[in-house]
Amino acid sequence: MAKENKRLLSLDILRGITIAGMLLVNNPGTWSYLYRPLEHAEWIGLTPTDLVFPFFIFCMGVSMAFSLKKFNYKLSGPLMAKIVRRTVVLFLIGWLVQWFGHLVRGLCKGDPFVEAVNNLDTLRYLGVFQRLALVYFFGSMCVVLFSKKLIPWVIGIILVAYALILGLGNGYEFSLDNIIARIDNSVLGSDHMYHESAYGESISLDPEGILSTLPCIAHVLIGYLVGRMILSTHNNGDRVYTMLLTGAVMLLAGWLLQYGIPCGKKMWSSTFVLITCGMAMCIQAMLIHLVDIKGKKGGWSRFFETFGVNPLALYLIGTVLAILFGAIPIGHDAEGGNLTIHSEVYGFFQSFCNEYTASALYAVCFVLLNWCIGHVLYKKKIFIKI
Repeated sequence: MAKENKRLLSLDILRGITIAGMLLVNNPGTWSYLYRPLEHAEWIGLTPTDLVFPFFIFCMGVSMAFSLKKFNYKLSGPLMAKIVRRTVVLFLIGWLVQWFGHLVRGLCKGDPFVEAVNNLDTLRYLGVFQRLALVYFFGSMCVVLFSKKLIPWVIGIILVAYALILGLGNGYEFSLDNIIARIDNSVLGSDHMYHESAYGESISLDPEGILSTLPCIAHVLIGYLVGRMILSTHNNGDRVYTMLLTGAVMLLAGWLLQYGIPCGKKMWSSTFVLITCGMAMCIQAMLIHLVDIKGKKGGWSRFFETFGVNPLALYLIGTVLAILFGAIPIGHDAEGGNLTIHSEVYGFFQSFCNEYTASALYAVCFVLLNWCIGHVLYKKKIFIKI
């Protein structure tokens, strides 16, 4: 008989796989040489790299079901304070990380604060941490304001409405006429946005923009419903069956609907939500079967568990390290240019393998470095909540 667990190790492992994946794809030796699976789809389509962020948002939704249970999923003063506090902290982290990057680059030039202040006019308003903040806030508000029975309807309305908005607003075209780009440029301004590139062209279109946050709310709510199912279903075998069945249905629905509603991460289309959530459910079900039922765990599971118990903290540490490694000079090359930890390590790998392999090896080593930091925290039972 399947074991009944109050805490599923497999949840931490999936979250850890996701964080390790985010660090891997965000930190290559060079962006000029990437193996295809380590690249995002240019515009329409799906690669393994496109899965890591949506998987994390799915995991956030699952965790939301556990954390909000303490408040019985009802709005209260303490809960509202917690939601607002975490939302603000995530937003500030997103902005401070960008400002820190300018500060470090300015430090290397000998005038850190001038560099940091001068770049405030081009500070990107939205990004990964800011998207997490918005998704957490609006997802939590939906949970406490609507009953569990209404949440599937909220998800459905969001996904249908978003598909219609994109369909009527050139949302699947890579151009400034795209409604996503039009809204972001009008509200945020081109100077405060990410400039996306595809088909040899670069335009001010933010993949973590305002309108495309809407389907992410549906995304986190799907994860929330999975979390509620885990809490209400005490037998792991039943959990596996429910997740596999539901995940397969969502995956099939997204795959079929993509012929009319293209699947793409950069606009976070409705089919992208269905396909990635379906895949996350199936993988979570397999992990429950493998780890929580069969007990097949060991070094491989502890590796990902290390990332999974401190996910946002390790992602933040990795982001800061990437800035430092790429900015602080440790010497000069023959032409007088700065040498950095990043360039030196990549150059070392490039000395005995091709550019693609060297770029991938740098990314793997970067993940391992962050794991070492996370492992120290894990062994000391230090769990940092953001």
